[in-house]
Amino acid sequence: MRLLRHLIYLALLSIVSTGVTYAAQNADARLPVVLSTDVGNEIDDQWAITYLLLQPRFDVLGVMSAQAPTITAPAGHTSYRILVDVVENRLRMKTHPPLIEGGDQPLENARTARLSPAVNFLIETSRRFSKGNRLTVLMIGAATDVASAILTDPTIVDRVRIIQMGFNDEQGGNEFNIANDVHAVQAILDSNVPLVVGPGKVCRASLSLTFDQAREMLAKRGAIGAWLWEEYQAWYFRYVKPLRVNDFSKPWVIWDDITLAYVLGMTTQHTLPRPRMRDDMTFEQVKTDQTVTWVTDVDEQRMWADFLSLVDEYQRTHAVGSRATGRLTFMLP
Repeated sequence: MRLLRHLIYLALLSIVSTGVTYAAQNADARLPVVLSTDVGNEIDDQWAITYLLLQPRFDVLGVMSAQAPTITAPAGHTSYRILVDVVENRLRMKTHPPLIEGGDQPLENARTARLSPAVNFLIETSRRFSKGNRLTVLMIGAATDVASAILTDPTIVDRVRIIQMGFNDEQGGNEFNIANDVHAVQAILDSNVPLVVGPGKVCRASLSLTFDQAREMLAKRGAIGAWLWEEYQAWYFRYVKPLRVNDFSKPWVIWDDITLAYVLGMTTQHTLPRPRMRDDMTFEQVKTDQTVTWVTDVDEQRMWADFLSLVDEYQRTHAVGSRATGRLTFMLP
């Protein structure tokens, strides 16, 4: 009997030990991600791309450009050019994940895909994943290419999950990323793909930086900090600071980092029934068992500290060199 109890104890110990080892392995595992970004539209995508590529917890499988009406036509191609500039010239990455060109125009309706290299890339990349092991798709621009992938291959909803920066709040509303392809967002909401949304209201509350805060964070932080600070200043003086008034109190929002904060476990969130979206970007509540997860808060102090430490560490271990001057990575012709 004593021997039997000892054997049972060893078996239980083995199970517990295996579970602990498995959990530790999972905790250390890198998260496979693909990013869709309308970089070049303004300045926040540059922060998100930098954070994504410097964060060792991510296994970045690709970064796709996305269209926006404020980017010089053909928008998907122009955004792609800016993406290459950010990764290769500003971050000085000689080796980096694939950079893929997205579509140039929004969808004509919520049922018809618009093909692009980004659509093909996302579908093919997703094939190595499954319902129990999903590819994380971060979407910080128009939903054109991600929705087109769903419309082209509906089975992709069983292999990916989407983390989106979009909408004003949980009631929907006219927000830039959503407005840039309403039909694409409708297609995503009408599908069964798991969806997490970081809305503008939360971004404004948690991810706003004043002129002085941005300067303190970036101005003396090497070539990458100097580049991001130069672009923050250029954007701020063009679009944020009141004309002819020496007032620097109004902040600007680094919207897109909310998606990264979520996957890094730096947010709170809750789940609500999945709505349909009307053409005016308001929601229609329907009877469904499908849901959307809404981010409700960001631990911005933890997030900014993590971001800045990664920038510092990268510049200690990589020859970033002097920053490029005389041109910006937003509104590039």
